Amino acid sequence: MISSIMENGLSLSRFRAQGFGTLHKDINQATESVMHTSGEVSSIAFAEHLLDLIEDQSAEDLVVYLKYLLSEYDVDTEVIVKVAEEYSINKNQKNLQELSNAAEPKWIELFRRLNATPNGTHRLIELREQIRLHLKQGNSQLKPLDAGLLKLFKYWFNPSFLVLEKIDWSTPANVLEKIIEYEAVHEINSWKDLRSRLAPNDRQCFAFFHPLVPEDPLIFVEVALTKEIPTSIQNIITMDREETSLDEINTAVFYSISNCQDGLSGISFGNFLIKKVAHKLKQEIQGLNTFVTLSPVPGLMKWMENNAPLVYENCLNNISDDEGLIKKTISYLTESNREDLMPNDPVARFHLGNGAILHKINLNADISSKGMEQSHGVMINYLYDLSVVEKNHEQFFKDKEVILSNEIKSLKKKYS
Repeated sequence: MISSIMENGLSLSRFRAQGFGTLHKDINQATESVMHTSGEVSSIAFAEHLLDLIEDQSAEDLVVYLKYLLSEYDVDTEVIVKVAEEYSINKNQKNLQELSNAAEPKWIELFRRLNATPNGTHRLIELREQIRLHLKQGNSQLKPLDAGLLKLFKYWFNPSFLVLEKIDWSTPANVLEKIIEYEAVHEINSWKDLRSRLAPNDRQCFAFFHPLVPEDPLIFVEVALTKEIPTSIQNIITMDREETSLDEINTAVFYSISNCQDGLSGISFGNFLIKKVAHKLKQEIQGLNTFVTLSPVPGLMKWMENNAPLVYENCLNNISDDEGLIKKTISYLTESNREDLMPNDPVARFHLGNGAILHKINLNADISSKGMEQSHGVMINYLYDLSVVEKNHEQFFKDKEVILSNEIKSLKKKYS
């Protein structure tokens, strides 16, 4: 019966016919039912019913309900003090477990029970998306719920559970539609555009999936297989080009990485994805020895507006100042304005944190309106040297120092 429920759900009429209890229309009473039932079958049915009620709430009513959870299902501080005192006197496993249970908000257990329903994980991801939206709108009281769900997701989406799958033109259409929808770096404008990125042998795409969300990618990376390190994204994503033959390929270019689920924000899938794909391609393609990105610099223009106004104005007015732009780009990428001393640019934090090397600065590399608005066309090659990537990762987080190629070192010395 439990297996049947997990596959097909348990209808309201069938639930009542089995005599398991009442499915309350009041969301607070429905929550009580989830928290106080002990049977596995009724627990799943109550939880699925509660998820339906949660998803039926208006935005305003959802905030009211979430605040109700924080108020009514918070930790009991008096109990914590009591069990802490008992544990300090007798440090056995039983007292430790009671202390651990007392210190955890009861709404955490509610989320665990909701997760046990059919498609419960995906529905909780969507709930966190709603919570994050309300946080952006100023409902800061919901931060504990956001943090609590993130902690649970980090357990449920452990990298060892992730499944790497190649996305190509034979992939089911419902997944391909999501690739178009989720592409966050270089917009896919048509099915023909998508085909040009998936069908040719020198263009590949890989995604991570999770068994709990089998038809929805968590993150995907698009790869161009080339015979040199590219300096322009237009040459990569143009639909009218000659395909590079297999015997000429020596470079894998990670030119677009897109996280698909905002509800999983805060969980880093990309570092595992890039390294796994790099090792996979190296095994499959003889002569492939260089792994680089062609990455955007999304915060450069905004940073220059505040920190390099003259170069910023030259960019806006299309006044040629390549030296000034390169100099300020190096400063932006290597000199932190952040309290944690991490790189200013989010893409730089990601790749350098993965152990990549800041390899090359490319001017006029993205002349799209988005590229010009974000970085005046500047793009970066980050180099993934698989022999030292783990060492670089450790060094970066230890010293917060950006690891530079010889070319960037020379430019930095020239403009210092």
